[in-house]
Amino acid sequence: MPRTSQPLRRRRTALPLYACLTLTALAALTGCADTSTSKAPADAAHRPSTISTPDTGTTVTPPKTPKTPKSSARPPVHVSIPSLGVDSAVMRLGLNADGTVEVPPAEKGMTAGWYTGGAVPGEPGPAVLIGHNDTRFGRAVFHDLKNITKGADIAVRDDAGTEIHFTVTGRETADKKAFPTARVYGPTDDRALRLITCDGAFDAQGHPVDNLIVYAKRK
Repeated sequence: MPRTSQPLRRRRTALPLYACLTLTALAALTGCADTSTSKAPADAAHRPSTISTPDTGTTVTPPKTPKTPKSSARPPVHVSIPSLGVDSAVMRLGLNADGTVEVPPAEKGMTAGWYTGGAVPGEPGPAVLIGHNDTRFGRAVFHDLKNITKGADIAVRDDAGTEIHFTVTGRETADKKAFPTARVYGPTDDRALRLITCDGAFDAQGHPVDNLIVYAKRK
């Protein structure tokens, strides 16, 4: 796949697509788009804002960062954001054949995904969770991510039942064509978490032009 706050309702300017982005370059994701839809939502409040598939988004390539997870590191299976009412299972996301990051399928719009090429949540380095904003099936897991505030709690549970808490430190909206790849996927000593979805107005093809990125650190 990426799946900053824009409370105002926008007029739709293009066709619907629940698209987001897929960062171009090495393999990162973050797009939102559904080529199976052809009409824009009747209500602008439900504009497409999800993670896009490689062939419809703008691709980004996260840098390859050496990972040295501890042997005790366990993969995430659940994420919750109490302040937004988010309570989701977490699926694994790898790379597509073209080197872009996978995104959750549209039919799993209410499920977030963990990019396995990044860090394990809670370990040093950037852990990335991707979620859709909307899909052709309706609102998705990160639909309200634009409303998250600094200091908000994000809890990630691993497959051993251990829950790790993160505190939101900031967020930003980035044009898909100028995605901050290094800032999101680059190496860091912090036990960092990034949440990514789509945002912004539509382009001529009906794809959201921006990505919403939320930054958090382990408590």
